[in-house]
Amino acid sequence: MAFDNIKLEKGLYTTGKSFTQALDELDPSENYRGSSLEGLDAYERQLKRFDIKVSGANSDPVSKFFATTDSAALFPEYVSRAVRLGVDSNNKVERIVATTTEIDSMDYRSISISNPKSDFELSEVSEGEEIPELTINLNKKLTTLQKHGKMLKASYEAIKFQRLDLFTTVLKHIGTCISNSEFNQAFTTICNDENLRKVPLTSGSISFVDIINAWAGAQPYQMTTMIVGQATLGSLLQMEEFRDAITDFGTYTTGNMATPFGAEVFLKPTMPDNCVLTLDKNYAVEKVQAGGILTEFDKLIDRQLECATISTIVGFSTIYGDAAALVGNLD
Repeated sequence: MAFDNIKLEKGLYTTGKSFTQALDELDPSENYRGSSLEGLDAYERQLKRFDIKVSGANSDPVSKFFATTDSAALFPEYVSRAVRLGVDSNNKVERIVATTTEIDSMDYRSISISNPKSDFELSEVSEGEEIPELTINLNKKLTTLQKHGKMLKASYEAIKFQRLDLFTTVLKHIGTCISNSEFNQAFTTICNDENLRKVPLTSGSISFVDIINAWAGAQPYQMTTMIVGQATLGSLLQMEEFRDAITDFGTYTTGNMATPFGAEVFLKPTMPDNCVLTLDKNYAVEKVQAGGILTEFDKLIDRQLECATISTIVGFSTIYGDAAALVGNLD
């Protein structure tokens, strides 16, 4: 079936797959190899079909989506993709999780691992001796899933003549807010784990010695990530060791903050002073996701923007709680 003959309808959003996946089954991308449409996915081919430009100075008005019944069915996917752009542009969560698990329900129970730290340094097993065990069980607690999102409050009449490039900027901001909320949820999950290592301060305020203690105590894990508040970040930047790292690794030219241990630094403005959360992003936490960007597609197609929500449903579970450490105290 040629891409310009496909009947677009709400049912493509209810197949249990993404809208683009459902479209691709009707219009496989592999059929376009070697053609001028190679490199476009099934959704992008539909934008071309209806000549809808969603970006750039010459982008179309929002009303272009609603020129026909078929093209209106593309609007929820446009909204989801624009929000995803905002999520991806500020996606701190994906840079601190070890793995992401996709589920199709609201209930999820992760695994619980009994793995003493000494197991990273296995002793020689003599003949006849038992090999040390790694015990994996279902977690006693369900992973708590939370919804993050916003409701659009603009009427169709208010936005129909606005350029899609501008509307995309608004939707991207929603994505950024969702990303920040998910990051805060992940942070809380890590901090509430009973196996989180506690590193006391050696004095009344945070010092480089405290950071060294967190790094040394993390072994055999690595300290890949540091999460700090605004005041603490200022204190770190005044330490000679951090200033030297910034100079040596080109922070002033790249904009990426360098640290003496190679850890990536994330700012959490609401975090108390004189504390730092460190973790090994390869082992600490699992993200659980019930679908991707969720839009109320039926309302968006019917132009009921003033009561349509955009959201995600995610949860977090710690994998190895001792792969993270809290320097100082959150209280």
